[in-house]
This record gives sequence, C-alpha cells and structure tokens, in this order.
Amino acid sequence: MNFYEQLVQATESERQVLYRVPQLISALSGEISVDTYRAYLTQAYHHVRHTIRFLMAMGVQLPEEKKWLHAVIAEYINEEQGHEEWILNDIEAAGGDKEVARRSIPHLETQVLVAYNYDYINRHNPVGFLGMVFMLESTSIRLATQGANTIQLALGLPATAFTYLQSHGTLDISHMEFFRQLVNRIDDAADQAAIIEVARNTFRLFANVLQSIPMNAEVKYAA
Repeated sequence: MNFYEQLVQATESERQVLYRVPQLISALSGEISVDTYRAYLTQAYHHVRHTIRFLMAMGVQLPEEKKWLHAVIAEYINEEQGHEEWILNDIEAAGGDKEVARRSIPHLETQVLVAYNYDYINRHNPVGFLGMVFMLESTSIRLATQGANTIQLALGLPATAFTYLQSHGTLDISHMEFFRQLVNRIDDAADQAAIIEVARNTFRLFANVLQSIPMNAEVKYAA
C-alpha cells in the first residue's frame, strides 16, 4: 500500500463524519435557500482567501532538505490565484453584496479551521499542510459539481453564481492525481504522520464549518 492509499484509509471515518453533516446532505438534495447558499459562500471566502498565504507560510518554514517542495508550492499558488474573488463574484451573481461578504466576520468555526492550519505550519510541521490540501480537493471531487448542479436547479440561479463550485469539481480531479504522485514521493515517517494528522483534523473542522451555516425557517437543514 503506497502512502496515498494509507492516507485515504486513515481518514475514512473523518470523511464519513463530514459527508453525514445534515446541512451538506440537504444541500445535495436541493433543500436550500438562496440566503443559505450565500452564507455558505461567505464562509468559503473566509477560508479560501488564506490558501495562498498557507502555501507561502509552508514554503518559508520548510527545512533545507525539503526545498524540492518549493516547486510544488509554486505550482499550487499559481493554480489558486484569484479563487476567493470567484467566490465573491458568485455571491453577487446570487443576489448578494460581495463587499459586505468581504468585510464580514467569519464564523468562529471558520476562524478555528484557519488558525489551526497556520499554527500547525508554524509550530509543528509545514509538510502537514498537505493534509488540508487532501481534505479540500477530495471533498471537491466528491461534492462540488454534484452540489452545484443540484443547488442551481433548485434555486434557479444563473451559472455565473456557481463558478467556484463548478470549477473546483472539475479542476480538482487533475489536482488529485498531481497530489497522489506528490505524497507518494514523501517517505519521511514524521511527514507522513503530520499529513495524516492534519487531514483527519481538517475533515472534522470543515464539518464544523458546514454545521455553522445557519438553517432557515423553510428548510430544516441547509448548507
């Protein structure tokens, strides 16, 4: 079993916890309001806007013997440019005010997800951040495109309100193959343990973010 396969196996229970979040289940069933969709996008903005900063922090903290990862980080940074602005544009296309979303205070659960990753990069092992990458990209492949199509059909919103979800559902298929090849090059046991630890924890923390999305009167659960 290669390391990528070990990572998938080691995070199975945490992934299932995320996939069972009632807000997520309801959204994938189309039981969602426009307000709730915009609320989800707002929290997405507040963590996605840190992605490039996470990657830069990871690069700064890498020891000399792991500087080969700098090229990988540079590629990820290039791929992630401007994604937070896609989210704000989606909010606007869905009838929201993107500047209000930009200035809003993120939910505590979102702040914890962000703070955990900075803390792990700076105080523990920067390579561990690849666990967060795994969480985000594997979740996107499984959920983003299906969720975007279902929510768009349910809400009757234009395609311009789903650029973030639609793009990630497609892009992350190729990203995941790149990621699989990358982590299979990592043979240091401490780095592997760090990636697994961060992946497990960020699946749990992202589940908390989704659970923090407010429910509305018409829909029992929404995300």
